Amino acid sequence: MEKQENESMNQVESSSDRSDPNHSNLVTRVRKLLFRRMLVGVSDGRFFLGGFHCIDKQGNIILQDAVEYRSIRRSSPSPMEQRCLGLILIPSSCRTSCHVETSIDEQLSLLSIEE
Repeated sequence: MEKQENESMNQVESSSDRSDPNHSNLVTRVRKLLFRRMLVGVSDGRFFLGGFHCIDKQGNIILQDAVEYRSIRRSSPSPMEQRCLGLILIPSSCRTSCHVETSIDEQLSLLSIEE
C-alpha cells in the first residue's frame, strides 16, 4: 500500500507544473485525498463508494474497490440495492456530488480557499 502511495505521489509530482504556485497548492490538496473513502453521486441517482485513486485534468474520478448503491424503486425512501464493482471511472459530466471521509478539521482546511 505504501509503495502504491509513493508511486501515485511521484506521478502527480512529475505531471504538475512547479512554476504555478496555485497549481502546486491544488496538487497538494488532492494528494491529501488519495486512498480515502469517497462517496460519489451521479445524475441517474446512483451512488458509488470506494477508495479515491486519482482524478484527471478533466475531473474524471477513479475509485478502487467501489460499491454501487441504487434505489430499487423510484419512490423515496426506497430500499437500496448494492453490488461490488472494483475499479471504476466516473466521468465528470455525470457527477452530481462528491464526499470524502475526513475529520471536521480536515474538511475545513480543504474548504479554505487562499487566493
